[in-house]
Amino acid sequence: MEILQLAFMQRALLAAVLVGITAPAVGIYLVQRRQALMGDGIGHVAMTGVGLGFLLNSSPVWMATLVAVVGSVAMELIRAYGKTRGDLALALLFYGGMAGGVLLINLSPTGSNANLSSYLFGSLSTVSTEDITAIGVLAAFVVLVTVGLRRQLFAVSQDEEFARVTGLPVRALNLLIAVTAAVTVTVAMRVVGLLLVSALMVVPVAAAQQLSKSFRATFVLAVVTGITVTLAGTVTSYYQDVPPGATIVLYAIGVFVLLTLLAAPLARRRARAAETGAESCDAPVPATRRPTDDVKV
Repeated sequence: MEILQLAFMQRALLAAVLVGITAPAVGIYLVQRRQALMGDGIGHVAMTGVGLGFLLNSSPVWMATLVAVVGSVAMELIRAYGKTRGDLALALLFYGGMAGGVLLINLSPTGSNANLSSYLFGSLSTVSTEDITAIGVLAAFVVLVTVGLRRQLFAVSQDEEFARVTGLPVRALNLLIAVTAAVTVTVAMRVVGLLLVSALMVVPVAAAQQLSKSFRATFVLAVVTGITVTLAGTVTSYYQDVPPGATIVLYAIGVFVLLTLLAAPLARRRARAAETGAESCDAPVPATRRPTDDVKV
């Protein structure tokens, strides 16, 4: 295929796969915590890191990672200590991060609003070898955390009080989720852009929840969906000359709509099968398994 012969598309497709894995892997915990918009807040504050990278003539990806991590930790600490409401902290990150990014990149002698646009909405042609190295390292960290500590992170995301009673370090795990989300935002910004990365964290998870009834199945299906839509969006962007980030997100929403339409008849079929089985053995209908049943916390 022609697309695989081009070096910049090879880098773009590799970045798309890494983003497709990491964004839903973190997003599933944010959805459980009802913090679906956290990625937006981190994405906006990461803009300041991008601008600072241009101003200091250093890597925008690594600088955005550093600033995003600091911002996410600050937001989590504010939420935990209750000094102000969570929505106010999120608003501060939104507006302060965006304003800081625009100001710093215009102060830079090598930066411009055109440079910032590629980070806001993604740009396939500008993914460099250095970007791939940074994205690969950061993605490995995200996968190790979200898979290796999945039971502990799920416990904290589902019920902090229960997790605290069982002896888990709740504060440290909350901070780890925030840091991992920040890292994921910077992983994805070169493909889908900072303004759309939150959608890729949340929509594949929401789509997977339409069919799956367990945490493990939701996790796997969300990652598969993430990889599928990022690859499809990247390929479509190349052949149709459309923005990659917007295309990927629209594909994700399309998958969500499709799975939602499929879920309704499947649910009715399962309900009828359960009723038939209950009547045949004269036993009560078994309770539906909760999404947490296959996770031993």
